[in-house]
Amino acid sequence: MSNQPLNPSEDKKRNYSILSLILRKRTIMMAILFVVILTTFAIITEGRKLDPRNLMNILNMMAVSAFLTQGVALLMISGKLDLSTGANGTLCGMFLAFILREGVPLIPALMLALLVGAVFGLVNAALVNELNMAPFIATLATSLIGTGFVILIAQNRIIPIRETVLHAYGSHMLFGFGNFPGIPVSALLAFILMALIGVLLHKTKFGRQIYLVGGNPQAAMLCGINPKKMSYILFIICGLFSSAAGITLVSRLQSANMQGLVAQRFQGITAAVLGGIILGGGTGGMLGAFVGLLVLNTFTNGMTVQGAGPGWQHVASGSLLVFALTLEFFQKRQSEKVVA
Repeated sequence: MSNQPLNPSEDKKRNYSILSLILRKRTIMMAILFVVILTTFAIITEGRKLDPRNLMNILNMMAVSAFLTQGVALLMISGKLDLSTGANGTLCGMFLAFILREGVPLIPALMLALLVGAVFGLVNAALVNELNMAPFIATLATSLIGTGFVILIAQNRIIPIRETVLHAYGSHMLFGFGNFPGIPVSALLAFILMALIGVLLHKTKFGRQIYLVGGNPQAAMLCGINPKKMSYILFIICGLFSSAAGITLVSRLQSANMQGLVAQRFQGITAAVLGGIILGGGTGGMLGAFVGLLVLNTFTNGMTVQGAGPGWQHVASGSLLVFALTLEFFQKRQSEKVVA
């Protein structure tokens, strides 16, 4: 019996099936990229990249980035953007160190620092929703304001966390310092929260509302969802996560300085985009964001181990973001070809 010739359209779909699966699944591509980066730097550094102490450094770096990523990722899924996360986190960390120095007990100081972050997010939401400012412009403005307050508080000085606080509570009580069991507490907390938010996004009504608001705000309103209220909630949550990032960094360094999260201010956005959360909203999730974090921090750490300075690290991070956006463009092209 002779073989039946393949239908040209079926042949086309078959040829694109594996490639389109890889291209459309950003998480798969980023996981492959993570393995490639890890393997490459392990070979280049002759195994130093996989040293347990270096892996702990990566986890410590990821803890701060993870807090930044979670807040901004939720906003991006809803169709909004926050450029002030770095300034917000730096201000909250500086404020925490300042009030601890003035004698405020640790727990109230932590609550006040988190409150500052929430208020920062509330101001962003008010500018966007009440004054109809574009999120890009509004959060850029508040970022400059937050940076100004950091300078005013610091007065060009490093503010150490008081020795009495460390002796009274133990360094493990400070948000993000200490290990359990052998893993940085801050990293454990950040990853547990990321997993919980992933469940919230995909398994709860509130999560589905976030996707709907980001994908189609008009349809969301017809379904009885208030996009403005959702925006307020998510900007405040983003502010809280930014504050947690700043507190974690200050706790790890046991001091606050004006640089704070300046070098990491765009890491949350970069990791989210790498993980498939597009700027238009309505798509992506925490699993992709987590893989994006792995790629970003592993690459940055590998360059540090190789002796690359901060300048080249910024160039590399920016290049990764351009790569992710380019990948998004080709993903759309590939999807259109498969549909055609």
